[in-house]
Amino acid sequence: MSIDINWLAFLQVFGAALAGAVLVVGFYALGLRLLVRAGRVPVVAPAEFTDAISVISPKHAQRAAHRAEKAARKNPLSEGQKRVARFSAYASFALCAAAVLAGLLLIVLG
Repeated sequence: MSIDINWLAFLQVFGAALAGAVLVVGFYALGLRLLVRAGRVPVVAPAEFTDAISVISPKHAQRAAHRAEKAARKNPLSEGQKRVARFSAYASFALCAAAVLAGLLLIVLG
């Protein structure tokens, strides 16, 4: 009994997985970067976790929100440029979601 491995198919799957991961992470990172440039810095509220090593205190969250507001005020972009950056960020997030959905459809529908 011998097992034959199709190495070309293995490399194709590896390349597709690598390209998919790079696309999803790249689109998401680009979307976050453009969102910050548009003046919409995402600030996450602190959460309580029972097994967490460290939890952000409300004081630290307030400081982060204050820094985000200050950075938004110092943004050198005009309102039109901010609008374009925000639209581009949302488009980048949509491309990220589309890549994930395409991968899921490929798996489910084969």
